[in-house]
Amino acid sequence: MNVLCPQCKQESSLFFQTKDLNQKISCEIFDYYICPKCRLIFLFPVPSDIGIYYRGNYPAYAIPTSIEDLIAKSEKVRFRIEIVQKFVTQGCLLEIGPSYGGFAFLAKQAGFEVKVIEMDKQCCQFLTDVVGVYSINTDNVIMALWEAPRYNVIALWHVIEHLSEPWTILNMLAKLLLPGGIIVISTPNPDSLQFKILKRYWVNVDAPRHLELIPATLLKRFMHERGLETVLITTTDKDGLTLNRFGWNVSLMHLFNNPIGKLSMRVMWRIISFVLNPIERNGLHGSAYTMVFRKN
Repeated sequence: MNVLCPQCKQESSLFFQTKDLNQKISCEIFDYYICPKCRLIFLFPVPSDIGIYYRGNYPAYAIPTSIEDLIAKSEKVRFRIEIVQKFVTQGCLLEIGPSYGGFAFLAKQAGFEVKVIEMDKQCCQFLTDVVGVYSINTDNVIMALWEAPRYNVIALWHVIEHLSEPWTILNMLAKLLLPGGIIVISTPNPDSLQFKILKRYWVNVDAPRHLELIPATLLKRFMHERGLETVLITTTDKDGLTLNRFGWNVSLMHLFNNPIGKLSMRVMWRIISFVLNPIERNGLHGSAYTMVFRKN
């Protein structure tokens, strides 16, 4: 059977196979392919019951227990609203996949008119009742965008890799963006040093929840073709640096199946992280990248 790249439709080859190493919800083997043309890495086939892999103790859906807890958790992602405010300081803001709404809370505090699209029902209820933003509870982002208004800011913080049909969604978002507006995207970096070394054991493969690992060069070209200028690309924001440390820690446990003990594992990952940190901070070798695209 020919497997075609979902972005450029080029016939693609099997790159690696892996399991759900992060959540261990099943023992199923998942196949990831790589496109020889655009270098997109993608899961095929996508499980028809993908929703079950978000159940249980999925970390992103850990809802704050109080408004004080929400404020404390939101402060950890304050750098995100600071990135946005470098380019846009007011207007309508859409966030796709906000989970419980740390960034949405900060955006509302900063004066933005905030709307969110979230597939988790409990998170959506929290977003409406506690965060106080307009929330759409659906896993069908495309349908939610059909009659959407236009926006000054659209944010996807570590979400694009989870979406089915991300290229259709990005095309729609480019059309919904007002002149001078920005789209902010953070996502795992398949050109990272960690992925080159760890491959299928890399924590940010996160099979099968991550459907596509998108090279930054591909995303930049795709958005440029839709009239958006790249005004920021970095792997050394707080997200990127945190994931560098987290990635070595968890991925090495996947790789060695923790046979040498937790203390020895911590020592190993700290040594590796210290030695390779200068490389990860140089260029675009970090575990995740954040890009900002502006519509002129």
